[in-house]
Amino acid sequence: MHGVKTTVIGSYPKIPDPPAPGRWRSSVEKLQRGEITREDLHRVEDEVTAEVLHEQADAGVDLLTDGQIRWDDGFTYFARGLNGFTINGLQRYFDTNVYYRQPVATAEVSWRGPITVADYQFAASHSTRPVKPVVTGPFTLAVLSKDEFYGTLDQFVMALAAALNKELRALAAAGAAVIQVDEPGLLTRRDQFPLFRRASEALWDGITATRALYTYFGHLDGLYPAILDLPVDVIGVDFVAGPRNWELLRKARFTKALGAGLLDARNTRLESPDEIAAQSRKAAEIAPAETLQVGPSAGLEFLPRRVARRKLEALVSGVRLANGGAA
Repeated sequence: MHGVKTTVIGSYPKIPDPPAPGRWRSSVEKLQRGEITREDLHRVEDEVTAEVLHEQADAGVDLLTDGQIRWDDGFTYFARGLNGFTINGLQRYFDTNVYYRQPVATAEVSWRGPITVADYQFAASHSTRPVKPVVTGPFTLAVLSKDEFYGTLDQFVMALAAALNKELRALAAAGAAVIQVDEPGLLTRRDQFPLFRRASEALWDGITATRALYTYFGHLDGLYPAILDLPVDVIGVDFVAGPRNWELLRKARFTKALGAGLLDARNTRLESPDEIAAQSRKAAEIAPAETLQVGPSAGLEFLPRRVARRKLEALVSGVRLANGGAA
């Protein structure tokens, strides 16, 4: 077995390990008190982004993200960047202990200009390894938002797909070779898969970059194998929160590249390289090893940074073992 690659899903811890100063958190607090400008905060975000890119590369990860240091959460970053949204009160993010400010669609949703292109360009220019931008998908953005304008989920999702297609086109034009779209919301509304399929066609229209769709926080029951018909190249699957996926994905030939979420992003328990190697070999029975990308089950932001880093080191060591090398 050879050719398995490592990647990350999206977020990375913003807060460093003590006694290092938590520059990002203290800067956010200073901004709220009016002691620094937004430009000052952006400079700190740049510094922390460069830092986490270095940590991911240092751990040996093949395909990185910018760690989403500039994001408040997984979706309001995009809602704030699109026309038509206001931001409301706090809501729980799926079944986690994390809260987000709920976007509210109060007018027609449209794209007014690049949201993540500058972030991608900064990360790509400060990384020794390939970087993929991550975009919150239209379906997840719709189901986590409140609609006070469209009246039907169908119209809301399709409007978001058209708007975000322009973001994907801008990212591809900026040089992104791989673009990841996150759609954990699909697993909460499986009955809406026909709408999801239509939205995917609109979202990825004209995109020549490698198209990666990531689901997490659950299993693909009721969606597999239909999900293989989507216009994407990579499908990310959470095998930690969705252990039934191991059995499910054997029921039909997996015809895409597999993003296998094997590291538990929501638990501080450190996996061993042997454990990762065994699961990587198991995943290679589902999808060819040369198409396999192994990573965490979800974003790593809510782990202590030292734990996230050690998990990535174990991930890389485990994949090396699976590929036939030394850990």
